[in-house]
Amino acid sequence: MKPEPLTLPPSPNWYCARCSDAAPGGIFGFAARTSVFLVRVGPSAGANPGAPPFRVVGELVGHTERVSGFTFSHHPGQYNLCATSSDDGTVKIWDVETKAVVTEHSFHQHTISALHWSPTVKDLIVSGDEKGVVFCYWLNRNDSQHFFPEPRTIFCLTCSPHHEDLVAIGYKDGIVVIIDISKKGEVIHRLRGHDDEIHSIAWCPLSGEDCLPVNQEENSEEPDIPNGKLVAETPITKGCYLATGSKDQTIRIWSCSRGRGIMVLKLPFLKRRGGGVDPAVKERLWLTLHWPNNQPTQLVSSCFGGELLLWDLTQSWRRKYTLFSTSAEGQNHSRIIFNLCPLKTEDDKQLLLSTSMDRDVKCWDMATLECCWTLPSLGGFAYSLAFSPVDVGCLAIGVGDGMIRVWNTLSIKNNYEVKSFWQGVKSKVTALCWHPNKEGCLAFGTDDGKVGLYDTCSNKPPQISSTYHKKTVYRLAWGPPVPPMSLGGEGDRPSLTLYSCGGEGIVLQHNPWKLSGEAFNINKLVRDTNSIRYKLPVHTEISWKGDGKVMALGNEDGSIEIFQVPNLKLLCTIQQHHKLVNAVVWHHEHGSRPELSCLIASGSNNAVIYVHNLRTVLESNPESPVTITEPFRTLSGHTAKVTSLAWSPHHDGRLVSACYDGTAQVWDALREEPLFNFRGHRGRLLCVAWSPVDPECIYSGADDFCVCRWLTSMQDHSRPPQGKKCIELEKKRLSQPKPKLKKKKKPTLRLPGKQDSSIVTEDESSRETSGPVENGVSDQDGEEEAQEPELPSPVVSGEAVSCIAVSLGVEKSKVTVNSKATSLKKEPPKEKPEALLKKRKARSMLPLSTSLDHRSKEELHRDCLVLATATHAKAELNEDVSADLEERFHLGLFTDRATLYRMMETEGKGHLESGHPELFHQLMLWKGDLKGVLQAAAERGELTDSLVAVAPVAGYSVWLWAVEAFAKQLCFQDQYVKAASYLLSIHKVYEAVELLKSNHFYREAIAVAKARLRPEDPVLKDLYLSWGSILEKDGHYAIAAKCYLGATSAYDAAKVLARKGDAASLRTAAELASIAGESELAASLALRCAQELLLVKNWVGAQEALGLHESLQGQRLVFCLLELLCRHLEEKQPPEVRSPSSVYHQWATGSEGDLMQRVTGVWRNTFSVDTPEQCRAALKKLQDVKYPSATSNTPFRQLLLHVCHDLTLAILSQQTASWEEAVPALLQAVLRSYTSGNFTLMQEIYSAFLPSGCDYLRDKLGDLSLTTAAFKSLEAFFIYGQLYEVWWSLCGPGPESSIWVKSTVPAEQREPEDSASAEDTEPVAAAAQPQSSPPSGPGLRLSGESERLLSACRKLFSERHANLQASQRTVAEVQETLAEMIRQHQKSQLCKATANGPSRDDPGQEAEQAPSRPQSPSREESNAPVSLPELTRRLTEANKKIAEFPESIKAWPFPDVLECCLVLLHIGSQCPGAVNPEMQQQAEELLQKYGHTRAYRRYCQTLHMNFQRP
Repeated sequence: MKPEPLTLPPSPNWYCARCSDAAPGGIFGFAARTSVFLVRVGPSAGANPGAPPFRVVGELVGHTERVSGFTFSHHPGQYNLCATSSDDGTVKIWDVETKAVVTEHSFHQHTISALHWSPTVKDLIVSGDEKGVVFCYWLNRNDSQHFFPEPRTIFCLTCSPHHEDLVAIGYKDGIVVIIDISKKGEVIHRLRGHDDEIHSIAWCPLSGEDCLPVNQEENSEEPDIPNGKLVAETPITKGCYLATGSKDQTIRIWSCSRGRGIMVLKLPFLKRRGGGVDPAVKERLWLTLHWPNNQPTQLVSSCFGGELLLWDLTQSWRRKYTLFSTSAEGQNHSRIIFNLCPLKTEDDKQLLLSTSMDRDVKCWDMATLECCWTLPSLGGFAYSLAFSPVDVGCLAIGVGDGMIRVWNTLSIKNNYEVKSFWQGVKSKVTALCWHPNKEGCLAFGTDDGKVGLYDTCSNKPPQISSTYHKKTVYRLAWGPPVPPMSLGGEGDRPSLTLYSCGGEGIVLQHNPWKLSGEAFNINKLVRDTNSIRYKLPVHTEISWKGDGKVMALGNEDGSIEIFQVPNLKLLCTIQQHHKLVNAVVWHHEHGSRPELSCLIASGSNNAVIYVHNLRTVLESNPESPVTITEPFRTLSGHTAKVTSLAWSPHHDGRLVSACYDGTAQVWDALREEPLFNFRGHRGRLLCVAWSPVDPECIYSGADDFCVCRWLTSMQDHSRPPQGKKCIELEKKRLSQPKPKLKKKKKPTLRLPGKQDSSIVTEDESSRETSGPVENGVSDQDGEEEAQEPELPSPVVSGEAVSCIAVSLGVEKSKVTVNSKATSLKKEPPKEKPEALLKKRKARSMLPLSTSLDHRSKEELHRDCLVLATATHAKAELNEDVSADLEERFHLGLFTDRATLYRMMETEGKGHLESGHPELFHQLMLWKGDLKGVLQAAAERGELTDSLVAVAPVAGYSVWLWAVEAFAKQLCFQDQYVKAASYLLSIHKVYEAVELLKSNHFYREAIAVAKARLRPEDPVLKDLYLSWGSILEKDGHYAIAAKCYLGATSAYDAAKVLARKGDAASLRTAAELASIAGESELAASLALRCAQELLLVKNWVGAQEALGLHESLQGQRLVFCLLELLCRHLEEKQPPEVRSPSSVYHQWATGSEGDLMQRVTGVWRNTFSVDTPEQCRAALKKLQDVKYPSATSNTPFRQLLLHVCHDLTLAILSQQTASWEEAVPALLQAVLRSYTSGNFTLMQEIYSAFLPSGCDYLRDKLGDLSLTTAAFKSLEAFFIYGQLYEVWWSLCGPGPESSIWVKSTVPAEQREPEDSASAEDTEPVAAAAQPQSSPPSGPGLRLSGESERLLSACRKLFSERHANLQASQRTVAEVQETLAEMIRQHQKSQLCKATANGPSRDDPGQEAEQAPSRPQSPSREESNAPVSLPELTRRLTEANKKIAEFPESIKAWPFPDVLECCLVLLHIGSQCPGAVNPEMQQQAEELLQKYGHTRAYRRYCQTLHMNFQRP
């Protein structure tokens, strides 16, 4: 059974009174972030048999901020219409069939908090905002009215189903009002009883007040007098019940005829298994209601912990209720419920849908009160995807809401069978990795650096590693243990250990048997094994090869390092990316081509994906590390950074990539060809995974809170979008909310605003520590998107806003604000004259004593008496006098010292209380207690420079202590530089340097260290390295290089300079490395610089860069040849298409002699390469450089460079008379042109370097047997190219006389031909159409040169090569057929497993026959099925044939023999008699003998019909 596309949607928004609704017929919608997701429910959902009948069918996209309200139209004929409100200030009306906006309005000036589509008026939409303003909008007549019934925050509102003019409104403070919109919003009733937020309002489905029993006492009461007057009983005011749910834990039933409550239902505290919710926590409650249409005596409500209750209103005094889903455990929500909405399906089932804080959408059957199905959702970015290698089909999803989801993607009974794990996580899950062998063992990493192991088969909490990363965990991988963990015996260590890569740039090795033990940093092992003396790069990615023998590390500088177990010996470094590496993946090892397991794909912060073939490096095991600078394949097309890569486990060389441009791209990596592009996400893609069971099925996650399952065959695009279509521009546009008028106008401070959803969520998350991290409506994740700061009001000042009255309406408030602001501006505060400020007296040191001396005369006299008694007492003072002295402390000026000290202590306390500590310190100094002053000031954090300056008076130790205390105080005040200066004053240099370093004052720290420490002190080097690392991360590469130079690490300085990647930086880095003696690095950087300059055709600059290092002399020769070849090709182009931007050397502009002579002349005159010894030295250096083979997608400039490298080898070999080396090099250049499809370049190579054919080389070679096969191949390609030129001369329109064709008809007598030219077609394609071009007729004949060429074509008709090529084609076709059979077999096994046994014919037989089904009627070979033994026999025979051929035949490619036969036969058909009959017969025999494969069978049949004689 083929899987269908699925979407795991974002979580429904929290804390909204109505953000989900359902329309009759089976369409359900819920608001999630800034959009609305639509779900089809019921038989029309098209779900698989046995699966729950629902399906996510679309999304309403248009709002720029959180959607706060959603409601359907419940009127027949317009069930397709719905309305949404958003924090962006708009109300939009949508058509769910087209998913387009019908109309919208933005009347509200404040945040909209409630919305409802009237059930009685089909075009009325009512909305309310947090300032209390209600807007009524009539859709059909595009009219609106606004009311301001109460100056309170609206929480919810509901239109009456019985009277079109009544609207019930619930407020934040617990008030409920009923207004009549036909009477300008007149308040009919104010219902008081709740004392907290009103969360939900539900009208009784039946009008009248006969459905509920009411006590006689209540009926006998007099009617209430709302608004101070008696209201007559009218049909409007009587005959209707209203239910309200509040945060005060009560449900109240109100009578609209009397305007009072008749029933109060108190929520019960239910004890749930596994714990419950504390009833005292009111913040954990959201009470939503639903009054069923067909059950007016029953009411559905939510409860504290996610339960649903069905209340029996006929027995309210007994508080009778029924709990939903009592038969099945775990079916209820686990958190509070926000919304309830009914739905009647097409088969008349009454359902109830609920949204909850547990991020599930549940559907309930109202007949049985049981849960029908659950739709899970995501509350954060989908950071990571990982399929279990043991439990096939189990997909683990790491989400930014602090939970791990495990999705059983193979479940037939439930497409959304998802289990959630949150215990012990408590942060964003950024990395996941399943154990390769142990079932249910899942490793996870989080945003806060935590690494843990979950057993998904049990309910146990996870094991957490005791070693945390300092930053986000980027990647997890299982691999073999390395020292020191691998040093124990087989039973003492695990077979696989867990490796984690964190944002701080290190890789840790964790022991899964003992996570409580310390994890090991592998950098130490890498440094010791490879004797590395420079700074190791910052690691960002880790990937183990499938066989566990090789590990790849991606780095922040763009490099990728390959290490070999067990001691992590560095094998090679890939210097391809120039930005941070985000993804590195090895090709799988179970394909039909085992050599592909050495392919490694990588993606970085730039948009290009590189694939490298490390087979040569891994097999040769070099002694010293190799540097790779050329990719095997380059995949270009993305326009932003690549975040994730995954190889297809079903194909060879097929790769899928996730990118910040908002798309996932499937590539054929071997052909460098984009295949399929998925654009279903609305955000930046973060992860991607290929289904292990379906070749077409791929899963992707993004920052739009979605995980999508999509099929490659259903995609409309083949490559990523370009230019303005990129998601980055769209995201910037969507991320900037509209300016809110509510921020500009704040009519009062006494109007309480509705609590912001994001703030609510953060509070809720901080309160509950046992549950998962929650991000709510506006996602607490933040997910790298900072909120816009609120703009201050340009009109109204803060003082004006604080003075506005509340009793006026909206329009009056505006007038009041403006007039108030104007009045304040007219009367600015008066300033005091400067003279008065100058005459102000200094504050008294003894203010309390002074004030006591200004009391009444009686008190002053009493002071004199007490003082006299104290001074003239001969014995000890009695208790009365002592008490008087204590009370009159100001007399201490006139008595003894002890009393004076008490007076000064009292005065000091007064200074401290009045906020003048400096005066207190002066008093203490007067006492002479300097140490006490310093201690008191330090305790209060009030030390000053002046106090510390006088500290030496109290002694040296006191001064040291005071300086240290002052330095700590300065640190608390963020004055780190000043604190360091004080530490230096007491000779604490190391502490001062560490203080500056820890607070990122590196420049100051280095200045201090250089001035005060020894030059060889390791602290100074550590400062340079630390500052350099930070500067490198911030992109300040030049200053970072200075730091590394200061630390005598020139290697790191050159590397960091080269990270910029531009030509100027690379050249400077190369010069720096050369000065420092790093010759290998200097050569590498100089070559990169030259290649960058080559892209802009700056030939002069490229040669100057190569001239920086002597070892690049060979590369200078390559670039010289490349320049001359480009100049040669450009001269053959028309002047109007030549590139004017090229900067050529003077020696490249001459045109004397052929290209070969010009090259050798420039080498001799400019580069002084003249003697054979010099040529031999350059040849040896160039032979060490290997380039990958070319493909049809290889860029032309790269192709030219590689071709010129081979040509340089050929010319140098000729100069040294090494003809046995010249032929293979020249042949390699020809083969690159041939395999890339550039026939013109191949012919130019022959015309420039072999102008007279291959006879010259044959004479030079003599009887050298080693190069005979290479020479034959070179000669064959030469004849092959000329053969096509002869044929194209015959096929061209109106051919003129040339070296190949002679015209025998005058030009004026020739008739124009209608046949198309074959010049723009590929050679094989042209040869494949024997009837496409008519014969040339008697007006053309072949020249003598052509006839000589045709006679030489006998060398192309090599039966040995034809036999070898036929065997190779057979092997390729059999491998393709076997791969298709394996895929079909996997599909059939999947269907068989999921359907519990086959219900039809054997799927294995069907899979076996699938590859042999006819693809087109013309293919006779596809009519008969091919069995697996037959395919195996064919493959064995073909491989046996290939093995019998000598290596000299297989080593060098040869032109396709059958293709040459076809071209020769076409020439013979166009020029009868031109082809020797013997050769023609030989060509037909070769086609009939070896043309049995699919590629040639049809053409052989056609030729047999054309050339067969009757």
